[in-house]
Amino acid sequence: MDFAWTPEQQRLRDEVVAFARESLNGDVVGRDAENEFSRDAWRKCAGFGIQGLPVPEEFGGGGADALTIMLVLEALGYGCRDGGLVFSINAHMWACEIPIVTFGSHDQKKRYLPGLCDGSLIGAQAMTEPESGSDAFSLSTAAEKDGDVYVLNGTKTFVTNAPVADVFVVFASTDRSKGFAGLSAFVVERGTEGLSVGRPFQKMGLRTSPMSELVLSDCAVPEANLLGRPGAGMALFNASMGWERGFILASAIGTMQRQLERSIDYARDRRQFGQPIGSFQAVSHKLADMKVRLETARLFLYKLGWLKAHGKDTAMDSAMVKLHVSECLIQSSLEALQIHGGYGYVEDYEIERDVRDALASRIYSGTTEIQRNIVARHLGL
Repeated sequence: MDFAWTPEQQRLRDEVVAFARESLNGDVVGRDAENEFSRDAWRKCAGFGIQGLPVPEEFGGGGADALTIMLVLEALGYGCRDGGLVFSINAHMWACEIPIVTFGSHDQKKRYLPGLCDGSLIGAQAMTEPESGSDAFSLSTAAEKDGDVYVLNGTKTFVTNAPVADVFVVFASTDRSKGFAGLSAFVVERGTEGLSVGRPFQKMGLRTSPMSELVLSDCAVPEANLLGRPGAGMALFNASMGWERGFILASAIGTMQRQLERSIDYARDRRQFGQPIGSFQAVSHKLADMKVRLETARLFLYKLGWLKAHGKDTAMDSAMVKLHVSECLIQSSLEALQIHGGYGYVEDYEIERDVRDALASRIYSGTTEIQRNIVARHLGL
């Protein structure tokens, strides 16, 4: 496996970092406190080409390969301190764009993908329900065929981007007698009669990424908005999650790199007992552990990208990457806070926000426990 970047890829990484630092970090502390999503930053990212990375060029995207996408997302996480914005972009790409790219008809791709790439549309996926979390396929939302429309009824929750989204990929049962084999997915546009978006949740972290409930009450969706065939919902969701689990934490590698560099600088400059705190093993060992976590997580991620690029089955590897990188991100964020001491606990230093943002990585895109279940299943257990 060769993970060496070409000169063109390295230039792209440098360009992403420079763009993010210059354009995406305005008043992150204030926007985090106000739970404010930046549509301006969203459009800037789209203008740079980030949202279009996994979309074919014929539909307005960049048609990038898996490793290049990982490189860009890593650079974005390094240069952009707004973890919520980065998370919203990931949710948009993997949970909305990828299902349309993979299962959408040519007309659906032409209708939705250009806007999802250029920033004029924001995407979301509605799968989770109040009574179904990790048991993702036990849905109560139903879709009944009525002529040339499907009528959807049900409630979705924890829908990332819902308060600002224009396009929703919604999962519902079209045949309850078939269980998970009777699930289907639909593209539902904001403004469709019977679709209502709840108030944004007040969250512990990722506050600049809005989230809310989605209620469908006799919501009539054209049959033309069915993604794939009836009953393809499980296959669509699993395909989407294969990308999401593997890629959603690529930006975390950049975040961990930024945390490490900042913590090293602080350990060199901060003096206690007449010497830099980095000279104490209690601090230097934390920095060494942060470095080890960063490099193991990065190599694990790049291996997954290589496997994706070569058409290999990545179901188990995606789960392992999600599990390992999330644990590394949380622990390194906590170490960075500890190294900064009282300053790390203060909002203006932005370390505490990294900790709050990191904790959700054990939950979204399948909990840590679910990832372990997936790995164990692939081991034949």
